[in-house]
Amino acid sequence: MQKRYKTPANPFPTTGYYGPEYFCDREKERDQLIQNLTNGQSCLLYGRRRLGKTALIHHIADHLPSDWDFIYIDILSTENEKQFLNSLGTALLHHFSEKDSLGKKVWAFIKTLRPSIFFDQLSGLPQVSFHVSDAKQPVIDLISFLEQWERPIIIAIDEFQQIHAYPEKNTDAWLRSVIQRLQNVFFLFSGSQQSILNELFSNPSRPFFKSASPLQLKKIDQEVYANFLVMIFKKYGKNLSPKLANQMLEWAKCHTYYVQLLSNRLFQVSKKVYEQEDWQKCAQQILEENESFFLHFRTLLSGQQWKLLTAIAKSGEVFQPTSKSFLSEYNLGSSATVIKSLQALQEKEMIHQETNLEGTSYYEVNDVFLERWIQGVY
Repeated sequence: MQKRYKTPANPFPTTGYYGPEYFCDREKERDQLIQNLTNGQSCLLYGRRRLGKTALIHHIADHLPSDWDFIYIDILSTENEKQFLNSLGTALLHHFSEKDSLGKKVWAFIKTLRPSIFFDQLSGLPQVSFHVSDAKQPVIDLISFLEQWERPIIIAIDEFQQIHAYPEKNTDAWLRSVIQRLQNVFFLFSGSQQSILNELFSNPSRPFFKSASPLQLKKIDQEVYANFLVMIFKKYGKNLSPKLANQMLEWAKCHTYYVQLLSNRLFQVSKKVYEQEDWQKCAQQILEENESFFLHFRTLLSGQQWKLLTAIAKSGEVFQPTSKSFLSEYNLGSSATVIKSLQALQEKEMIHQETNLEGTSYYEVNDVFLERWIQGVY
């Protein structure tokens, strides 16, 4: 299913997917997901925000067998089942052209559901809005229609945890009842809120229990990422030494989005050979640009929560947040107070609980730039 992609304005794009040429690694994850999907097993891809899950989904689509169809839906902005239906219908119209024979069937079927079809003024792409009070049956009809398709289909639903926030409380129940009957349509669920995804897919009392093969997306190996950065800069006639590449990766903690943005900024520096001060200036500029947002975060948290967030940021990784040494070093008060603040910071997605290679869990700040800013200011 090879496609033609636009050339990005900068070889380190921070949004969108521009083809395998600008995509680093993930070969193991890509092959595992494709193997499972093409063998009839739906999958769950989960991991921290901005690690590149969406780009990996499109990367998978690019490497599927040519006789498979791939439909992508992002439901993060949806608030109810009707909006979910609109997203599904719009995704189908984007994927299937009304000009070819197969696409005409899809468009004709969608029109039988009597939606409003209009074209976005900016993108020129078709959009769908269904006029229904109950979206369950139209969704069932659409998915059942795809089941009759001649080619196998994969439907990727990004930010799947959003259905947990719908006012209709049984969305996962009826959706699961439809999916489990399908033989020609397979699903790739993706999301970043691990606690909700655990509830949906790991709780025996929930309909999606054990219904998808899980894969947690981790950070890209630093050596692999460093080689990739050096190679891309070299391709454009710029020299970034492996030493500097590793410094950048350590500062950005190998977190995909932050590495990409820092590399994007450095690429804009009109030099052929980079020095350490070049990437450091770019990093400082990024932090200064975001300072007003960081200060705003402080107003959204209680004094104790901000104090704990600052302590975690300055430590980088905190394995025992209620230990006497950690509490006394940062004057955090009692362990009960810290536990309460930890829960609040996790709910606000300000911090994240991760597990290292040895299987030991620790806490760290979600936003790498926020962490680096706190380390420089406090």
